[in-house]
Amino acid sequence: MGDRPHSRVQKVRSFLLNAGLVALVFFGGLAFQSRNMLPTGGQPAPELRGATLAGERYDLDDAASRPALVYFFAPWCRICAMSSGNLNRLRRWRDAEDIEIVAVALDWGAADEVREYVERHGLEVTVVLGDANVSRQWQIRGFPSYYVLDNEHRIVRRDIGYSSQLGLWLRAWLI
Repeated sequence: MGDRPHSRVQKVRSFLLNAGLVALVFFGGLAFQSRNMLPTGGQPAPELRGATLAGERYDLDDAASRPALVYFFAPWCRICAMSSGNLNRLRRWRDAEDIEIVAVALDWGAADEVREYVERHGLEVTVVLGDANVSRQWQIRGFPSYYVLDNEHRIVRRDIGYSSQLGLWLRAWLI
């Protein structure tokens, strides 16, 4: 019976060590994936101009006084499809006056391919038809990729891969 409290302490220590190792691997993996993206820490974001899926002109500079979440996707990307609903929920939680949310389609063959993706997933944010130049300027190497910009459009966060509702909300809320 005297060993029982000591055994519990060992179990708690073991659990904490394992949880710490899992967290280290997880966050190390995220850092590794985003290593080739544009740096954070105040660097101004590249320009983002182009046609929207609705046929209008888009310029990120028009939203210069508010923070922005720039989401890069490909219509064939399954991970992008899983996170599209999270973008819609973020838009419902945060007003357009509070944060600019723009989705940029890359690696598409025809606008109809992007339109079908948007309709299938009910995407409710502005969709810009990007090209190889946009991909190069923003250093997009995988999908989906996210950049969070402050109200002066400096890069404050970046990420690649799936993001949960909570993850997107935290990225947008912490600006």
